[in-house]
Amino acid sequence: MNDHLDFTLALHERLAPPPAKTFCWSPYSVSSALGLAATATGGKTREELVNALREEPANLLELLSSASELTAASGEQPVLAVANTLWAHADLPIEESYRLALKDWPGSAVRNAPFQDDPEAARQLINADVAETTRDLIPELLPTGAVHPQTVAALVNALYLKVPWKEAFEESKTAQRPFHAPDGDRDVPTMTAARTLGYAATDGWQVVGLPAAGGVEALVLLPDDELSAAETALDSARLSGLLGAVEQRRVELFLPRFEVSGGAELTDPLGALGVHDLFTPAADFTPLTDRSLRVSEVLHEAVLDVDEAGLEGAAATAVMMRLTAVVREPEPVRVEVDRPFLFLVRHRESGVVYFLARVTDPS
Repeated sequence: MNDHLDFTLALHERLAPPPAKTFCWSPYSVSSALGLAATATGGKTREELVNALREEPANLLELLSSASELTAASGEQPVLAVANTLWAHADLPIEESYRLALKDWPGSAVRNAPFQDDPEAARQLINADVAETTRDLIPELLPTGAVHPQTVAALVNALYLKVPWKEAFEESKTAQRPFHAPDGDRDVPTMTAARTLGYAATDGWQVVGLPAAGGVEALVLLPDDELSAAETALDSARLSGLLGAVEQRRVELFLPRFEVSGGAELTDPLGALGVHDLFTPAADFTPLTDRSLRVSEVLHEAVLDVDEAGLEGAAATAVMMRLTAVVREPEPVRVEVDRPFLFLVRHRESGVVYFLARVTDPS
């Protein structure tokens, strides 16, 4: 599990914008798309991807699969949709062994797109499929020009998650409260609740766990000092220690409602993690096809909305390829999230991170 957290934080450091900017991305979606790519590659190309992911594809698949299904109690209505699709030009020969390997991935499919004959139609086809999976939260993953006449295939992951809190916040208690954003104080709609929650205060952070339906939980990571410095010092061992320190206790929580999104092209961030061959003519895609391919770009987009009822998030990643018990409760601890913080959404049992957001201004 520390390997997944290590990948999450390593890529976050290289992917996220400057510390004053709000941002969101999906480690689950990026890991899925890169895992599909690792399965499709060999030699040095595969080795670089495995080193970046910190996992062999088989181990990554087991981890992601465990987080691809939610187990809901009676009355809960969580929704999780995952799609892992190989889009290929009709004339591109696909190795049967890869088709079989792809079937093991959640929501897998192989579909044709007219990449070379009609690049714009291929772009619209992929975007429409992503929009359907993400309930239109991501209507256009591939911008105009993302599909070129030389494009022959794309590995695309799409993710949608909507889960209610185990116990909703009362909307009537939401009120304007000050939030100390990097560019000045402002009043923002802030939810409040006083109840027993997961809580830890250690190593310069406060952590509050919010249980949601289906085995999902959200964790507010509030640093004692400036987020810009604390986030930089947050490595996988420290984050794992923070999450492991959480215990149930009475908490009076003040949490802003927020919507956060993010989008990025991942070539440079992945390059910083040692992934180079994938983007060059030396890329080895022989497990996928006998044609010489390279990745032209890796596109990612994510959105996360948190309110009184629960959370709703969507993400998509495209790897574009071209040829070449009852006890007496103590007094509640007061946690007022009134300054920049991190917000992590994960599958409780496996620890897989669906979303990681930095919230510097929830207004």
